[in-house]
Amino acid sequence: MSLVSLPFVGSNADTALHVVAAVVLVGTLVAVCVAFWKLHELPIHKAHSSGHHQIGLITVLTWIGFIWHWVWVLAIIAAFLDLETAIVRVRDIWRHGSLDKANDLSTDKGESSC
Repeated sequence: MSLVSLPFVGSNADTALHVVAAVVLVGTLVAVCVAFWKLHELPIHKAHSSGHHQIGLITVLTWIGFIWHWVWVLAIIAAFLDLETAIVRVRDIWRHGSLDKANDLSTDKGESSC
């Protein structure tokens, strides 16, 4: 066989290889699209699973994130951050000066109320 001759000439092997290549290409594209969709819907699933109070806001931010990607980052932050607990901790730190004092006071209040 010379370097100029074409392999599989006169057989149906080249057609079968083209079909296999097309199936692999389509399968890869579908897998990438599904993976992108699952990653993109991550904030919504996290908000639903944790019973987040701002599910509507997170859903809207996720959909807007298709156009402006930085908005999707806001949806991730909103979904994974418990804003109420964060505000209470910041308030306690502000009132008591440090996180250690705030934690000591919150545990003392919890023990004395029982």
